Amino acid sequence: MAEEFSTDGMLDMFLYESGQLLEKLEGIILEKKDEECFDDADINEIFRIMHTIKGSSGIMMYENITKVSHKLEDVFYYLRESHPDNVPHLELVEKVLIVSDFITGELDKIKDGNEADGSETAILEDLDEFLNRIKGEIKEQGIRLPKENKHEEPSQFYIAPVASEDSHFYQITIHYRNDTQMSNLRAYSATYALKEIAENLLYTPEDIITNEESAEVILAEGFHMLLQTKSSKEDVIKLIDSSEAEKIDFEEITAAEYGKGLTEIAQEEAPIIINLDDDKPEVKEEKKAPMPGDYVVKAKETGKGKTLAKNQPKQQSIISVNVEKMDALMDLIGEIVIAEAVVLQNPDLKVPGLELSNFYKASAQLSKITTELQEVIMSMRMMPLTNVFQKMKRIVFDVSRKLGKDIELEVIGENTEVDKNIIEHISDPLMHLVRNSVDHGIEENVEDRTALGKPEKGKITLEAKNEGGKVYISVKDDGKGLKKEKLYEKAKNNGLIGNKEITDFTDKEIYRFITLPGFSTKEVITEYSGRGVGMDVVVKNIQSIGGRLEIDSKEGFGSEMTLVIPLTLAIINGIVVQVGQSSFVIETASIKEFVRLSEDAIVKEPNGEEYIVLRGECYPFIRLNERYQLPDSQGKVDNGIVVVLEHEGQQVCILIDRLIQEQEIVVKPIPSYVKKVKGLSGCTQLGDGSIALILDIAGLIQGEERG
Repeated sequence: MAEEFSTDGMLDMFLYESGQLLEKLEGIILEKKDEECFDDADINEIFRIMHTIKGSSGIMMYENITKVSHKLEDVFYYLRESHPDNVPHLELVEKVLIVSDFITGELDKIKDGNEADGSETAILEDLDEFLNRIKGEIKEQGIRLPKENKHEEPSQFYIAPVASEDSHFYQITIHYRNDTQMSNLRAYSATYALKEIAENLLYTPEDIITNEESAEVILAEGFHMLLQTKSSKEDVIKLIDSSEAEKIDFEEITAAEYGKGLTEIAQEEAPIIINLDDDKPEVKEEKKAPMPGDYVVKAKETGKGKTLAKNQPKQQSIISVNVEKMDALMDLIGEIVIAEAVVLQNPDLKVPGLELSNFYKASAQLSKITTELQEVIMSMRMMPLTNVFQKMKRIVFDVSRKLGKDIELEVIGENTEVDKNIIEHISDPLMHLVRNSVDHGIEENVEDRTALGKPEKGKITLEAKNEGGKVYISVKDDGKGLKKEKLYEKAKNNGLIGNKEITDFTDKEIYRFITLPGFSTKEVITEYSGRGVGMDVVVKNIQSIGGRLEIDSKEGFGSEMTLVIPLTLAIINGIVVQVGQSSFVIETASIKEFVRLSEDAIVKEPNGEEYIVLRGECYPFIRLNERYQLPDSQGKVDNGIVVVLEHEGQQVCILIDRLIQEQEIVVKPIPSYVKKVKGLSGCTQLGDGSIALILDIAGLIQGEERG
């Protein structure tokens, strides 16, 4: 079997599953970091996670990951077996996070195609010192130390099918827990563990290394082995890893039965059933026989022996798909939407006298299928924010400890789903905002909090919710809040607002000063500072995906930063409008209303700026034909339509010639030279084949403010 072993087909699975296990590990650690100790369930789960990573990294031959995982597994092995008191909990939490960071870093190297060459020496020495202290505590408490948690290094091996007079033959079936990760690797570990004692070994499924789908078959049907060895039942049982197994069926059979495979095995004696629901296996008898024809002995190529194979394995219900394939599928869906619009809006259909009732029936069915197809692919791309929020928990823990602040993090709505591409864009801005709340928001001195009647422990609330086609992610702290006067003076001294008085701005406009380039209220810059230093970059990153940042605060009682982002980047609902012979698209969510006015409603300033007074409110006014130099439009208010748009609490009015239609818009990128034109965020292809530019409301407002 050694010649069949290849890590190529397992690498992606190893990286994915190890990443999932590390996220689960950090979740347990951060959830229980403020407790007095880990309970038995947590200790068992952490032990299982490290045991699994140790085994899979050993198979993949990443020695440093194997050593570090095994050493941390040792720590929790002694905690599990001896239950010592007075274990330094917070120190243990830090040790686990150090190991988690090390393994994560090595996995990142592997993902980038580099060697996992990080030195594990310092971590092993640190864990050894901690483990020796635990053992000392165990001895002082009069508890007997359990036997060592041994680990054998991987080595090359060959199993020869040679039988002797003292050979034994065993039929073994391992039933893994339903939540077992990488059960095919667990199965391979079982065959690997038996290498030293095996004279011959047959198993099914046979493609546990090369086919990751075999994991589902193993979970559903169990992993079946026929073992030829000189060892006793007890020795074999000891070698099989039972940490992930629910039960193990074990039976000794004859040489003849072994040779015939499982089809003709006559079970004259009951198999041993090893029940693994609790820590100590319970051996009991149970009569179990395979159904005739369930299994066959499948002949293999010369020199490879025979391997048991299942005739009809149960198909899995979940598969992993490369994200690039998902992106390609999403692009194809977009092309289908465009092609559908081209067909349904074809000018040839406007020929007088055509009977199109059947065509419209068929097109309605096509539109229905296309919409459902979009919904399905969008649902496949949606992911919960759980992993992103998990990282924020770690950031609060690390930064608060380094700054010497006592802070708790409350998480709400972590299961809110967002398009995967959106998640990739918001992770860094969100991390920046959370760091700011810890560094800038929460007070350095506890006395400053208690003087205002606030609890000594600071609190940061991270909340996500889905509302009206948008996702709102807020970072709220109960710290010192923003000081309007200080923000105003800083902006004025830096020449950012001219000679305007503080009364010329609303509170939210003053708070937005912190997003201006180079603006900072922090006298001493630290590695965590950023409310001003880099906040402009945060805003640009958010705006690049069609989102915005809302800021609110109450001096002395905290601040709230809210990211408002779209559910997806790929397809939006928009209104197609026309200015002259040019088409534009406005996102439906940005439109407040359409109004018809006369030229008398326009107020013109001496500097050329125009405003519209509508129901007592004054709005900046933009003639799109003048902004984008479209001479084929007259730009007359009397003949056009005024559209009132809103973005981040600010309004602007634009003048268009006419409305075309509302439709789903497939967003396409625009060339870099077009991006320099403010007020445009993308483009799309319309049904007649023409190109329409998508308006960026934030860019329009900013351009108007500069004007």
